[in-house]
Amino acid sequence: MYVVLLGKQGAGKGTQSELLCARHGLVHLSTGDILRAAVRAGSDLGHEVSRVLEAGELVSDDLVNRLVEERLAAPDAAAGAVFDGYPRTRGQAEALDAILAPEAIGVCVLVELPDGLVVERLSARRVCEGCGTTYTATDPSAVSGVCERCGGRVVQRADDTPEAIGARLAAYDRDTRPLIDFYDARRLLATVDGDRPVAEVQASIEAALAARGLA
Repeated sequence: MYVVLLGKQGAGKGTQSELLCARHGLVHLSTGDILRAAVRAGSDLGHEVSRVLEAGELVSDDLVNRLVEERLAAPDAAAGAVFDGYPRTRGQAEALDAILAPEAIGVCVLVELPDGLVVERLSARRVCEGCGTTYTATDPSAVSGVCERCGGRVVQRADDTPEAIGARLAAYDRDTRPLIDFYDARRLLATVDGDRPVAEVQASIEAALAARGLA
C-alpha cells in the first residue's frame, strides 16, 4: 500500500505518517530523512547530495527521484510506504508513477490547516539536528535542548520565522496546488481537517483508507 500525505508545513504530516506506518507496517518516506540518510551512508547518491548541499544549491528533482527509487527498493519497503514531503511537484508525482506504476498509489490525503495556524505552529516548533524529530517549544526536550530519542541538539530552525514561513506558504500555493489537482483528477484525493486533536485526524485518515479498501 502506498499513501501520499499532502499539506502545509506544520499540518502534522510527520506525526500522521508515523502513526500510519506503525499501524500498517509501512515505511515513512520523508525527503529530508532520505537526504540525511544518503549523506550519512556515503553512497554514490549521498556524495552527489553532499556536493549539491555544500555548494548551497537545491537538490534537483532527478536526484530526489533517484533517492526515492533506491529507498523503495529496500527490503523493508516491500509492504509499501507513506510519502511525506514527496512528491512536491507534479513532475515528481509523474516520476513516482514511473517508479511504482500509476495505479500503485492508493490514496492521497490532504491535511488542511489555515495559514494562521501554520505560522503559530511553526513558530513554536523545535527540531533535533541529529534525527529530525520535532517538538513544540514547551516539550521537555525543547526546553533542555537535548533530544530524548538520540541525544542530539534540539534547536529552532532559522527559517521558522513568520517572514520565512510566509514565503514557504506562497511556495506551497505555487507548487503543491497543481499536485492536489493532479490527484483529485484521478479520484485519489481525500481531504481531512488538520485543526483537531491528533487522534481525530488519525481516525479521519483511517476512514479515508477504509473507504478505498485499504484499511
